[in-house]
Amino acid sequence: MTSSPPELKVGQKLNEGKTKQIFLLEDQPGMVLVQSKDQITAGNAVRKDQMEGKAAIANGTAGCVFRLLQDCGIKTAFVKQHSDTAFIAAHCEMIPIEWVCRRVATGSFLKRNPGVKEGYRFSPLKMEMFFKDDANNDPQWSEEQLLEAKFSPAGLAIGQCEVDVMSRSTVAIFEILEKSWATQDCTLVDMKIEFGVNVKTKEIVLADVIDNDSWRLWPAGDRSQQKDKQVYRDLKEVTPEAMQMVKRNFEWVSERVKLLLEPRAGGRVVVLMGSTSDLAHCEKIRKACTSLGVRCILRVTSAHKGPDETLRIKAQYEGDGVPTVFVAVAGRSNGLGPVMSGNTAYPVINCPPLTPDWGAQDVWSSLRMPSGLGCSTILSPEAAAQFAAQIFGLTDHLVWGKLRASMLNTWVALKLADQKLQACSL
Repeated sequence: MTSSPPELKVGQKLNEGKTKQIFLLEDQPGMVLVQSKDQITAGNAVRKDQMEGKAAIANGTAGCVFRLLQDCGIKTAFVKQHSDTAFIAAHCEMIPIEWVCRRVATGSFLKRNPGVKEGYRFSPLKMEMFFKDDANNDPQWSEEQLLEAKFSPAGLAIGQCEVDVMSRSTVAIFEILEKSWATQDCTLVDMKIEFGVNVKTKEIVLADVIDNDSWRLWPAGDRSQQKDKQVYRDLKEVTPEAMQMVKRNFEWVSERVKLLLEPRAGGRVVVLMGSTSDLAHCEKIRKACTSLGVRCILRVTSAHKGPDETLRIKAQYEGDGVPTVFVAVAGRSNGLGPVMSGNTAYPVINCPPLTPDWGAQDVWSSLRMPSGLGCSTILSPEAAAQFAAQIFGLTDHLVWGKLRASMLNTWVALKLADQKLQACSL
């Protein structure tokens, strides 16, 4: 094990796998140190070699992946990077299942499913489970086998609800990473992940590591350019030259994965309000935009009282090349949205602040547009921000990731609420 900074009190070794060690942290209750090793293995360690520098490469890759997922809103055990070869994580009791998600048929799937050609594309994604049992080569399990195993890590019984949460989470995690790797013209072919139960919160979280041992990556969708551990598995003979090639591939991934954290050329939402009396409504739009990683600017202008100024403001945001969605906030008679929509090729969203007295009548000025205008109307300020973010998510993987994780977290919250309600009703 590499030396730790003096301020870290490393305690009992909880576990040691083929590529890492897990230690309790005595001065940080509920936390562990995940220490990577320089070992690389294949076929449940039938083949294993030392690859100098692999611990640092794997640790750096895992740190970037976990930060990306956490920034999107995925719950993980990762806390922070500690050193070149170790990170601090929440102490979890692991669920002994590898969740495998596949976009493209290759590897063991072809052996288990003769007749399927390599390259077959799964839409929706293909999900598989494997029980972690080295002695029996990690056999594939069904959902029924997992339920009948009656696992109870950290006291949490793994039933149908928990299985559904892990299954849904696996798909969302894969899709976020798939979208991210696509920005580097790299196909995420398949991926394996593991979940644990946080011993403090009793919550299921993404745990273990995600590094270059965890997936298949094909630049430009071309298997012959693969950059993952499959290159090591495929070696006919392990030579120093071959190991250098494997290491170069791992380094390529560790450098590219840093780029996934970099935002794209960001878009912006420009909220135009007819009066500062609408400011509270507009602030809700700005807050929701910010939570989704979208910059939001508030302006005051009236298409009725100052149409020339409205069009000048519009031109200001059209002229700098930044992708822009306009949101028109005008109560009473909404001329702002239609005037903007009729004079710009950029998307315009009406989000009128309706009042109890005349709201039912006022909304028609937003809903019934002259012909030739493509102006949408969304009454909720948070939903207007979400719709704008969905537009930017088409080209910005980080915004898309936040939206995708939000979908997952909403689904999980509903699932847990239903489970709790059923428990109370019994």
